[in-house]
Amino acid sequence: MSIERFIGVDLAWRDEAGSAPANETGVAALDQRGIVLEAGWTRGVAATADWVQEVTGDRSALLFVDAPLVVENLTGQRVCERQVGQCYGRWKVSANTTNQASPRRAGVTLLARLQECGWTYHDGRGGPPVDGRLVSECYPYTTLVGVEELGYDVQRPRYKRKPHRMPVAQWRGERAAACDDLVGRLGRLAAADPPMILDSHPRTAGLAALPAPIDDAAYKHREDLIDAVLCAWTAALWYRHGRSRCQVLGASGDPATTAATIIAPTRPGQRITTTIRTGAPR
Repeated sequence: MSIERFIGVDLAWRDEAGSAPANETGVAALDQRGIVLEAGWTRGVAATADWVQEVTGDRSALLFVDAPLVVENLTGQRVCERQVGQCYGRWKVSANTTNQASPRRAGVTLLARLQECGWTYHDGRGGPPVDGRLVSECYPYTTLVGVEELGYDVQRPRYKRKPHRMPVAQWRGERAAACDDLVGRLGRLAAADPPMILDSHPRTAGLAALPAPIDDAAYKHREDLIDAVLCAWTAALWYRHGRSRCQVLGASGDPATTAATIIAPTRPGQRITTTIRTGAPR
């Protein structure tokens, strides 16, 4: 057997709260040929889990989620989050802090719901899976700077996170230009190993056909889909190349316990070394 589907979910950290609806979640599914089978948006953990179940059926699948899935630390930052900054900080990539006091942990809820449906958390410490229905955490920024194919050799693209002191009107224009450039670079992945063919689905083809909007809500709608596609391709990259092109952040600790990890594409100069302090024994 082998993994048949690679699923990406850019999960909205805020789920339903009282009368406030959940924010949008971007979702995408690839096959082994790099064909985008499905792509779009859901709202809420329940709807996202249902979409995952529908798009995978009973097939073996690897699901990569951009959201914290395992949060066992009472305070402070998870080791995997700290290692993002240590390994990719030179490219201006860092991670938000998550702990059990964090109010928005939709990823933890999603993992629990999928586990009830037979999915298994995959922390990556044993290398990529052979088959099964597995869920892992990823972070698209590490993919953008961690693969040579996309060409972000100096720093991450500025398609989100407004620079300090930049006027909003100026930022919206620069953000849209950076997003269009990113979509163009994603088109290169059609010839990559593994491939991802953006124009194989109407919604992802539309990313290249139309310029990025200036309006904040419309832009976020587009950004969520881009990040979902990146998550799905990262899953395919991990499955295809394993540790030769990816690393497992947060992998230290007792191998018999569940580890909060982020599976991140990496160039040689971004790899964890023994000189990096993890806060936990190696």
